[in-house]
Amino acid sequence: MDERKYYDIVDEKEVIGAMDFPALMRKVYVWMTLALVITGITAYGVSTSPAILQAIMTNRVLFWGLMIAEIGLVVWISAGINKLSLTSATLLFILYSVINGVTMSFIFIAYTMTSIANVFFITAGTFAVMAFIGYTTKTDLSSLGKYLLMALVGVIIASIVNIFLKSSMFELIVSMLGVLVFVGLTVYDTQKIKNMLQYQDGGEGAQKVALLGALSLYLDFINLFLYLLRLFGRRD
Repeated sequence: MDERKYYDIVDEKEVIGAMDFPALMRKVYVWMTLALVITGITAYGVSTSPAILQAIMTNRVLFWGLMIAEIGLVVWISAGINKLSLTSATLLFILYSVINGVTMSFIFIAYTMTSIANVFFITAGTFAVMAFIGYTTKTDLSSLGKYLLMALVGVIIASIVNIFLKSSMFELIVSMLGVLVFVGLTVYDTQKIKNMLQYQDGGEGAQKVALLGALSLYLDFINLFLYLLRLFGRRD
């Protein structure tokens, strides 16, 4: 192949990738936002149904089934994204958003509507700032991932321990650490997604990567919201 022709092809691919990149990043945030809307509507709907709430609270099989289903769906989507079609992956993401909404419905019982709304806007503002930093920073954050993962495992273990300790002070400390971890993960995941999508061609494979990115940011947002709610939410 003529050398000039080869470089023309490479340049053309890079231009196409650069042109598709903003559209792919928009898809990430559109999918994430839609998932949050589905979760919010589901959570509120379930919270207004005493029969469903009673069934979840009194049926341990149903409760743990929902929890296991959530974990299973995240693993299924993340591990099987290359084998799944875009349609299947999207439907699984929607299903996960619905199930997560069911399990989150209890926040409407535990906290006042005003405090939930206030914490949501605090979360949205914090998330937006951190995502902007992750998107625009020139610093390579790839080495930060392993430390955030270790910190996340520590927070999860501490949360489980506090189920038995039932210490309000310990819960406060864990919640503060949880906020810091997911603030960091928002910055880290945003840069990671940006790097992954930078030169994608906009095909189905690229859109599946965008969907996986949307799932990561969705999880960051939800967990950041829950930890902030523990800190600032007002109970009835």
